[in-house]
Amino acid sequence: MAAIHGFFGGKFMPLHKGHLYCIDTAARQCDDVVVIMFINGDDELEIMKTHSEYELSVESRIKQLEKVCSLYDNVSFHIIDDDYCRDPDGTNNWDMETPLVRAYVPHIDYVYSSEPSYGAYFKRAYPEATHIIVDEKRITYPISSTLIRAMKTLEEKQKWMV
Repeated sequence: MAAIHGFFGGKFMPLHKGHLYCIDTAARQCDDVVVIMFINGDDELEIMKTHSEYELSVESRIKQLEKVCSLYDNVSFHIIDDDYCRDPDGTNNWDMETPLVRAYVPHIDYVYSSEPSYGAYFKRAYPEATHIIVDEKRITYPISSTLIRAMKTLEEKQKWMV
């Protein structure tokens, strides 16, 4: 029987319990899962103009994701630098990311996210893969990185972060 391959990617700014839930779901459903953190993307650079918290730094996110992924025998972690995946206007071009992702995951059975809006891109980029939407309505973990970044106190943020 062929192995089942999964992929989950993001900025993880910051890594939170919803991300962990998605990684855990993928790890339980697949023989192997590749988690990719995209760095230096236009969204990240814009966020860092107004947020300087340590948990948003590349170094912190790498450390957190390495720790989380090491909890699973079937999950590996990689980084892709989006600085090289830009259109002339400076915005990220996800289609330029696709071959970089494929270098780590040549065949993808399941691609995981909590965002239905990513479906069109996933269908184009990974036509063999099924898009698994984990906790779409954010019932299990009613949080997003955007909401965490908007919180005023570290205590409030830490309640949701990994």
